[in-house]
Amino acid sequence: MTPADLSRTVLHAVRRAVDEDALRAPVPARVRVERTRPGGSGDYACAVALQLAGPAALPALEVAAILRDRVAAEPGVGRVEITGPGFLSFTLDAPAAGDLAVLDAVREQGLAYGHGDVLREEILQFHHAREVRAAVTAHAVRRLVVAQGARVRVSCEEASDPDWARLGVTVDAHGTPPVPLTGIRPVPAGVTAGELLERLGPDAARWGLLRPAGHDRAALGPELLVQGEANPLFRIRYAHARARALTRGAALLGFTAGHAPYAEQAPDSESHAETAPYAEGAPHTSYGEGPLPYDGAARPLLDLIADHPGVLLAGARHRAPDRVARQLEAVAHAFFDFHDSCPPLPAGDEKPSAAHRARLALAEAAGTVLAGGLSLLGIRAPEHL
Repeated sequence: MTPADLSRTVLHAVRRAVDEDALRAPVPARVRVERTRPGGSGDYACAVALQLAGPAALPALEVAAILRDRVAAEPGVGRVEITGPGFLSFTLDAPAAGDLAVLDAVREQGLAYGHGDVLREEILQFHHAREVRAAVTAHAVRRLVVAQGARVRVSCEEASDPDWARLGVTVDAHGTPPVPLTGIRPVPAGVTAGELLERLGPDAARWGLLRPAGHDRAALGPELLVQGEANPLFRIRYAHARARALTRGAALLGFTAGHAPYAEQAPDSESHAETAPYAEGAPHTSYGEGPLPYDGAARPLLDLIADHPGVLLAGARHRAPDRVARQLEAVAHAFFDFHDSCPPLPAGDEKPSAAHRARLALAEAAGTVLAGGLSLLGIRAPEHL
C-alpha cells in the first residue's frame, strides 16, 4: 500500500462511517497522510479525526475510534493506533512472505534461478537436420533440458557446418538414426550460419532463429539490429543493463538492495521529518521510508519472476525455447513499467530509504532473470548497453 493508497483508504472509511450514520459530518474532498515524525508511532499519521470533530459534534478521540475500526480491516494495513488528542497512526503490513521468498530465491540461485531436477531421470538424444535453424534450436533445447536435470546427446544427420561453432552450437555425433527433433521450419535456401553471422552477429542471429515458434517463419531481417524499443532483443538486453546500472548507482549512493520492513531499517530522523505529506489525489514519486508494497507496477514484474521456473520447465518439456523468449520480453516490459513508476534510486536531495532498497531488490531480481534466460538461449547479456 502506497501513501496515496492509504489516503484513499482513510477517505473511504470516512465515507462509509457517514453512510452508516456512525458519523454525521461532511466528507472532505481529500485526506492527508504524512510520515510519522521522530518519536511517533507507526509508519504514517493522519489528523482527519481532529478535522471532523467539530462538524460531527463529537470528541476527536471518539471520531478516531470510529475510523480506526474501519481502516484496520483493510488489506495492507497492519495496525491502527490512536495517539495524542486524536491522531490516527498507521503501521503497514510488510510484503507477503511469498513475495520475499521469490526475491530470496533469485538472489541465492543467481543465473540458475528456475533450474531444477524434474527431468533427472531422462536420458535424451536430439537428432536434427544439417540446417542452421534446426541446429540452433536443438542446442537451445539441450540447454533447457539440462537445466532441468536431464542428460542429453545431440546428433546431426551428417557432418555439421563448421560455422555452427561460432553460433555456439556443438554436435556430439553424426549419422545416428534416433527420432529427430521435429516441427522446426527451416530457413530459406541460401541462408547459412556464415551468412547470418556476417549480417547479424551471433546474438541477433540466435534470437531471430529461436524467438518464433518452431513451425513459424524465422524473422532474420535488419530489424534484429535496431537499437530501440521496437526490437524485443534490444529491449531485453537494455532492461538487464539498466538493472545492473541501478546496482552501480546505489553503490555510489551508499546503499544496497534489501526488503526488510521499515522498522528494521532505522532510517535517520532528518529524512523522516522532511518527507512531504501525501493526500488523496496528490501526485507522488516515492513510497517514503516504508516497506515497498509489491503491488501496482511492482506486482506484474514480481509475478513474472515467480512464474519464471515454470516457464523454463515448460520450455524444456515442450522443446520450445520460444516460450522462454516470450517470457523475457514480458519481464523486460514489466521492468520498465515498474522502473518508471517506482524509481529504485532517490532523486535530487532525496535520501535512500527502505523503499528504495526494496525496489532495488526487485530490479536486481529482474536483471538476474533476464540474464539467466538469455544465457539458456545462448545469448549474451551485456552489463553496459
